[in-house]
Amino acid sequence: MYRRILVAVEHSPADATILRHVKELALLTGGELLLVHVADGWAARHFEQLQLRESEEMKGDRAYLDQIAAELAAVPLKVTTKLAMGDPATELIRLVEEWQADLIAMSTHGHRFVNDLLRGTTVNRVRHEVKVPVLLLRQQ
Repeated sequence: MYRRILVAVEHSPADATILRHVKELALLTGGELLLVHVADGWAARHFEQLQLRESEEMKGDRAYLDQIAAELAAVPLKVTTKLAMGDPATELIRLVEEWQADLIAMSTHGHRFVNDLLRGTTVNRVRHEVKVPVLLLRQQ
């Protein structure tokens, strides 16, 4: 059923919630995971265009992805990582199609009102534009 699960991670405490669930799901289904973090700072958004070097933040994000992948691979699960750069929603939508994911898994923060408008745009765009199921879990 869910053989290819794209997991969006933020490099924040919210990741623990979604990672706990997708680990169990992947074990049950024999699925593989693609861990994705989208760096969206100024350097990341202009990385290719200006041929920039990775910022310290991007290096930290890459190390974070590698750490999570190592922990999940020890379970053992098949895990691949991707540090994408640019607009988070655009990149996640693109990667779901490119990687041919069966499911995308993301955590949410449970924002209300104005915060939904400011911070909920990635989740809303992704859930409306992908053609695969979306697993959304509120941060515990």
